[in-house]
Amino acid sequence: MPNTPIRPSTLVFLNNLKANNNREWFNSNKHLYLKAQENAIDFAEELFALMQNQDDLETVSGRKSLHRIYRDIRFSKNKTPYKTNISGSFKRSSSFLRGGYYFHIEPQNTFIAGGFFGPNAEDLKHIRSHIAADDSELRTILNSKSFISNFGEMQGAQLKTAPKGYPKDHPAIDLLRYKQFVLKKQFSEDVLSGNELAKTMHEGFLKMRPFFDYMSEILTTDLNGSLLPSMEH
Repeated sequence: MPNTPIRPSTLVFLNNLKANNNREWFNSNKHLYLKAQENAIDFAEELFALMQNQDDLETVSGRKSLHRIYRDIRFSKNKTPYKTNISGSFKRSSSFLRGGYYFHIEPQNTFIAGGFFGPNAEDLKHIRSHIAADDSELRTILNSKSFISNFGEMQGAQLKTAPKGYPKDHPAIDLLRYKQFVLKKQFSEDVLSGNELAKTMHEGFLKMRPFFDYMSEILTTDLNGSLLPSMEH
């Protein structure tokens, strides 16, 4: 598949939309939006094809991975009607393959992210129980040269104090406080405007896999390493 760069005209459109985030301007420039959208679809299809060769995805196409440009402003203080970025996400295919991929394209703020943005209460409790029992494998991943060079450190919302049931001086309290488990890699403007953005994002996603593999294993097994009853079907 040929490289599909983000065209300069697409970036100009996003910058202009940021400066004119209203329905009147958008409707007057709908033809420019449609060209940018076409570029975004082609890019997403290339990224999807690369990802599909390396992971089992529930997402069925690059087009389906893209998020709508229209913002949901019902419960937001920010009433601007449009997103000023191109974004999308890929969902992995089964309960044995945990973690999700997200890509975000925006002048001065292009990045990929992945992980667990909103784990439910049961999964969060299960993750914490594994970390509390043995945090060494997770720390090995987080302290690896590959992880640090790509993502720096794990991100995500944290409790200010210890979660219920754990002492404040637990040896793994720094990890137990996490409510989200997110990896993020920022890209320079040179990468954004280059011809290999999809390839570079794909390579970044692959670097997340040791973390995903670890999380997938602990979310499907008990503390003895046996498959959870809910997984046996």
